[in-house]
Amino acid sequence: MKTMELKVTVDGLPRQWTIAPGDLLLDVLRREGLFGTKRGCEKGECGSCTVLVNGRPVNSCLMFAAKVEGCQVLTIEGLAAGDQLHRIQKAFLDHGGAQCGFCTPGMILAAKALLDRNPHPTEAEVREAMAGVLCRCTGYLKPVEAVLAAADAADKHAARKRRPAEVAR
Repeated sequence: MKTMELKVTVDGLPRQWTIAPGDLLLDVLRREGLFGTKRGCEKGECGSCTVLVNGRPVNSCLMFAAKVEGCQVLTIEGLAAGDQLHRIQKAFLDHGGAQCGFCTPGMILAAKALLDRNPHPTEAEVREAMAGVLCRCTGYLKPVEAVLAAADAADKHAARKRRPAEVAR
């Protein structure tokens, strides 16, 4: 079988993988032990396999692994800082945004991509950003509330970091 070497940064760590040219990113991630990336429909319709590639959400079940050569890939496993949950993960827990948990990694990563490019989204913008990840359990209300709460938490955290003179302006 023909193989190729792939150099990629996954969850902040440089990786070198030997893959077949037709390997899908989803399969390689799971083969490498990153099981938070879920295998759902395998057609790009459910979003359970969502990861971020260079900050953009992609369906890893549709992307050839070879396409991420030299890229930054973020999976749900790389979002927390050790035992410290990312604010979006914490908001999902605090607001009941996860039910069975199958779609949750994809939702959280879609939310991260949104908040990275738009730290103050409206509810409609949150719903649009998360529309690519299907959920059969939550009805979307609680995940949307969680994303809005995470955005609010970031604002409060930033305000605490500012000097008093900056806050008064």
